[in-house]
Amino acid sequence: MTEHREFLTRRVHSLLGVIPIGLFLVQHLVVNHFAVYGEENFNKAADFMHSLPFRLVLEFGVIFIPILFHAILGVYIVFVARSNTKRYNFFRNWMFLLQRITGIITFVFVVWHVWETRIQLGSQGADYSLMEGILSNPFMFWFYMIGVLSTIFHFANGLWSFCVTWGITQTPKSQKVVTYATVIVFLALSYVGVRTILTFAYGI
Repeated sequence: MTEHREFLTRRVHSLLGVIPIGLFLVQHLVVNHFAVYGEENFNKAADFMHSLPFRLVLEFGVIFIPILFHAILGVYIVFVARSNTKRYNFFRNWMFLLQRITGIITFVFVVWHVWETRIQLGSQGADYSLMEGILSNPFMFWFYMIGVLSTIFHFANGLWSFCVTWGITQTPKSQKVVTYATVIVFLALSYVGVRTILTFAYGI
């Protein structure tokens, strides 16, 4: 019974990390990347997202509630479920540890980011000048840089765990292929995220 509950918990946890949270992360990074093409383009993209019908329902049903469940299940897995230290090799053990560390960083970052750019603003949407003002502060620049990179790593590395947990990659060879694929995902999304932050902070 315990093993079945742990198995089910890991599956639900990994699924939430990809659908819908991972998809939202990619979409959020792409929309923010419009800043690279100028203030007007970013504001138009942000206004479009802010004016979506049933936005509050989407935010709670697709973003906030799944993130909360994913975080709670993640804490459960860290402190209650069995570790994988004997199951995987040296590299995977490090990835396992970094996944937990970046999970904590990601949670702190997301909570602050939502508070700063959503809750505090109320019905008003975030615009270019807001993000420019936030990221012009050196401390917030590095807070966002570490937060964004940790979030992207957590997602990309989580894709590997998702494939293993759901039985998509069962052989060492297939797991190795997915490892390379997740590295590409991490590098591509990191470029998008870092480029956006640099644009807001320094206009480059």
